[in-house]
Amino acid sequence: MARPVNQRMVGCFPRCRYYKPAGIPLRFLEETVLTMDELEAIRLCDAEGLYQDAAAEKMGISRQTLGRIVESGRKKLADALVTGKAIRMEGGNVALSAPGEGRLFECHDCDNGWHVPVDASRPAACPRCGGARIRQSRGREAFEPRE
Repeated sequence: MARPVNQRMVGCFPRCRYYKPAGIPLRFLEETVLTMDELEAIRLCDAEGLYQDAAAEKMGISRQTLGRIVESGRKKLADALVTGKAIRMEGGNVALSAPGEGRLFECHDCDNGWHVPVDASRPAACPRCGGARIRQSRGREAFEPRE
């Protein structure tokens, strides 16, 4: 009997969970599924430039397991890019490593910023001023909620 897969920690979920070649309708494309743990391993090793032992520690797994996950994810990405497949990102036994954080929102009226859990719906109003002119914040890596 196979050993059960341990839960892997991920730092964030992607804003877009689907990519496809431009100009080709989705119904004509094959797709490749990239699991969230494969995406996180590639993000940590390739985008952030961490060594595999540091990335494995962040994900709560062994370095050998991380190596297998990275290899699997890179192989899927290479196949999708070379053969023109769509890439769908979903699944995997994962949990957010910082459960209090998620998507980031800002209010145009009072300049308030706050975190909304990934699985929660979009807020209708600012929690500070009640204003409806809010937007999801993009491109802020070190975002701290304002008081």
